[in-house]
Amino acid sequence: MNLATALACLLIPAGLVPAGIVMAQAQVSSGLNALDVRDLKPGQFIWAPQVAPEGPVVLVVSLDEQRAYAYRNGMAIGVSTISSGKPGKDTPTGVFTILQKNKDHRSNLYNNAPMPYMQRLTWDGIALHGGSLPGYPASHGCVRLPQAFAEKLFAITRHGDTVVVANAKAAPASVVHPAVLAPVTQTGQVHGRTFDEYEVFWDEAAPATGPLSILVSLYDNRVSVLRNGVLIGSAPLQKVNDVALHGSVLLVMTTEMEDIPSFLDKGQRQHRWVAHRVLGEEGVEMPSLAQLSSAYWVPDAFSRKLYAILQPGTTVLISDLPGVRGTTAERATEPVLESAP
Repeated sequence: MNLATALACLLIPAGLVPAGIVMAQAQVSSGLNALDVRDLKPGQFIWAPQVAPEGPVVLVVSLDEQRAYAYRNGMAIGVSTISSGKPGKDTPTGVFTILQKNKDHRSNLYNNAPMPYMQRLTWDGIALHGGSLPGYPASHGCVRLPQAFAEKLFAITRHGDTVVVANAKAAPASVVHPAVLAPVTQTGQVHGRTFDEYEVFWDEAAPATGPLSILVSLYDNRVSVLRNGVLIGSAPLQKVNDVALHGSVLLVMTTEMEDIPSFLDKGQRQHRWVAHRVLGEEGVEMPSLAQLSSAYWVPDAFSRKLYAILQPGTTVLISDLPGVRGTTAERATEPVLESAP
């Protein structure tokens, strides 16, 4: 599915340009169709934060389109052109959380090159930041954003917010780079633990506040729960009914409730969720939340713990892609970030 087609309709209703939209580094003329994100020129973006004034942020980066789509509280509030990694320095696809933010960061590898409004995605060199956008992939692996868009995005994100990097040209089963989710310990180091097939993990001492994100990897048959980007829970996932996902679906929890039992805790009411497909096959219908919840099983004690910590704005990414990246060694908290002028 073409991400521009799938997400542009969520960004701006057909025939309506919301008040307050900002188009940066270019004049908006009557000849430019702001509703078609494919027409954005390098360095241009659309920004409509009034669509959702508050809530956790999810950024979806499309490498083949060289676009980034920003959601807040499940609503699309912006889209921007980008410049990702050049050949040989490719930006990895996957699911990330924001690990660190620094608006005045400079590279210690490329002549102290500026990386304004840097938001770190991995401890080994991948980040979002402001930079030059020549109209094609040109970075050393990072995702460059227009300076003004990088500043606006930096102002609304928090540690632990979710960033999805997708390549819509590839079917989910044939993505070359495995999806990357690099949870960290509370001291800021990469969580290097791997789990046995049936092992359940829950950190009872984990903080009770902060952005909550959940990755359901149908490839790995595992659920991973993160608070502030830190892994606080993990459990095996078992398929019990034949339901095909055909891609990746992003769910965002609302403040509303349904008058039906929750699929996580039958003694509690079901939360209402907003669903968006972020990667998938064109023309294939997305299964309903009820179909998905009936198709997979996690241990009861784990699911009840998970229900108890849910909060409005919680994000759940259900994907055919691999999930947590295995690593055998913890990395230092101040690694080199790659960049270029």
